[in-house]
Amino acid sequence: MTVSTTHQPPPVQVAIAGEALIDLIRRPDGSYLPCLGGALYNLCRALARQGVGTQYLNPLSRDRFGRELAAQLVADGVHLAQPEPVQQVTSLAVVNLNAHGHPDYAFYREGVADRAVSAQSLGDACAALPALQVVCTGALALDPRDATTYLPWLAAQRAAGHCVVVDANLRPSVMPDLAAYRSTVHAALAHAHIIKASDEDLDHLAVPGNTALERARHLLATNPQAHLLALTLGANGAWLLHRNGTQCFANEAQPLPVADTVGAGDSFLAGLLAHLLRQSQPAEAGSFVQCLETLSDTACQQALRHALASASLCVIEQGCVPPGWEAAANWAQKHPAQTA
Repeated sequence: MTVSTTHQPPPVQVAIAGEALIDLIRRPDGSYLPCLGGALYNLCRALARQGVGTQYLNPLSRDRFGRELAAQLVADGVHLAQPEPVQQVTSLAVVNLNAHGHPDYAFYREGVADRAVSAQSLGDACAALPALQVVCTGALALDPRDATTYLPWLAAQRAAGHCVVVDANLRPSVMPDLAAYRSTVHAALAHAHIIKASDEDLDHLAVPGNTALERARHLLATNPQAHLLALTLGANGAWLLHRNGTQCFANEAQPLPVADTVGAGDSFLAGLLAHLLRQSQPAEAGSFVQCLETLSDTACQQALRHALASASLCVIEQGCVPPGWEAAANWAQKHPAQTA
């Protein structure tokens, strides 16, 4: 009898909704390099590369950019909830980098493919995934003009027992009504089990506190339904705060040769979720949400280190090049981090 050795892809555990776009990154000579991007798109790729079964929920365009976005997702092992392309065009982001490699963005998102979605279509796609544990959104999906799509979907997914992850990832410069934007972001965070925010996000959200860590503690305290909050500080490392009082810090002990920071936060979040999902598998005592409630200090620190390693490997590449699980795990092992 012949035994098949065909590798079976992992079941879809994470469903992600949000923007997929083309980053037009300005080069020193003034020309622009087109790169596949979008925070939630990057997160899909990064999770799949870390071996997590992942589905992208939004439609993609039939234009050339849309076809390239779809092809890269499929190449990385991401499942497409809507494999048939749509007529709407692909979103664009013009990216200028400062002297430290940090990007600023201008977005072109009217009548685009990734916004041609509804709360009903997102919910139907999730309902068709029997192994689903986590849903995630954030970034441009938190535009108040799309609130009627994403907020009902998040509420329904939380009610269904899925872990809700929201990456604040604010872009205030492109939102016409900052007060409405802040309100929508806070409304999304109110549904989250896991919140990711940068120190800049906390500033944009006007969270009280004298330091980024104080603001993060305040945000977690004012969202009592959340179990975890990941605070990223760019080159200064990251914190992971748990509802039970655990507070972990990690930073690379040695400076990195940074090419740019495009996709670093997305790779960080992917590394965090991938590690937490792997930790929860042997438990078999309940859902992923229940496993989050009882995370130990050691488990939090290990997940944070893997997340930081994932981001570190991304920033030494141009554009968003998320690492695989083994690459991130090996980096974490070979480069002990500073801890607090």
